[in-house]
Amino acid sequence: MARRQFRPKATSEQTLEPLRRRCPFCGHAMWADYANHRCVTTLTGVVRLKLKVRRCANRLCERYRRPYRPEAEGAWALPEHEFGLDVIALVGSLRYAGHRSVPEIHRELTGRGVGVCERTVTNLLDRYDELAALSLAGDQRLQRITGEQGRVVLAIDGLQPDVGHEVLWVIRDCLSGEVLLARSLLSATEKDLAGLLRQVKAALSVSVMGVISDGQQSIRKAVAAALPGVPHQLCQFHYLREAARPIHEADRHAKKELKKRVRGVRPIERAVQERSDAGAQVVRGYCAAVRSSLTDDGRPPLDASGLKLRGRLQAIGESLERASKKGGPRRSSDG
Repeated sequence: MARRQFRPKATSEQTLEPLRRRCPFCGHAMWADYANHRCVTTLTGVVRLKLKVRRCANRLCERYRRPYRPEAEGAWALPEHEFGLDVIALVGSLRYAGHRSVPEIHRELTGRGVGVCERTVTNLLDRYDELAALSLAGDQRLQRITGEQGRVVLAIDGLQPDVGHEVLWVIRDCLSGEVLLARSLLSATEKDLAGLLRQVKAALSVSVMGVISDGQQSIRKAVAAALPGVPHQLCQFHYLREAARPIHEADRHAKKELKKRVRGVRPIERAVQERSDAGAQVVRGYCAAVRSSLTDDGRPPLDASGLKLRGRLQAIGESLERASKKGGPRRSSDG
């Protein structure tokens, strides 16, 4: 049965940028050329991705003017797909580990707030089967793509829909955007992940120029064991998020304490509600400024809402101090 309702609007937005600033082929600087947008339905909501695309400006390079998309894009969804990899991983886990039927999987997804029809569940199950059976050894198409490039930059990421479920590990090539290997594992030890990387390396006829992943310790050790000497770069988004976590917690606590100090703005507004003089208008304006500053949240970790609130309240306080020095509105000579 086809879906009879509009797709839900995005609940959050993420901006993804390429980690590389120089062309992997000629070393020339890649300039930010344009941005694409796509919406991906995940288990936690609909995410609108803003993808900043770079291009090599060297006319002599074989990748001149060819787009280089953010490496992290492939960790969200397959190319030209609407649903995230976490949804595909959950569908496969419910089917093969939980032995659920397609209608049961559909009820589970809709119960989690994922807008999907039964026919799409079947398509997602097909995508999971394709990923789980994917192997580079006999795939002439992938061999041709990587052979034309002459090198690959690997990205490895694991997707676990729920605690205790199998983890779907996906290894991609960042240059072509192709998935090279996908495998469901019960564990994520260094030995297991190193085996996946060695399998990809043995199947490829080109060299591995680098690896991109999050900071999980088992991944870092597996890369060092399976691909010694290959540069390994941590994903900047994950690195920034983990580094900013204690700062975000402190900022959130500070915002909470600041809100306590300005809770008396409502009684002040009600006290001048029936008045229409100039003084009452000024009071209502300041109260509106305080209320708007309380609801204007930032986007952590780059935009701290606590610091933003402090700056807004400080500006309002300075304005009140200047107004008090000037005095109230002047009375006319007839008054």
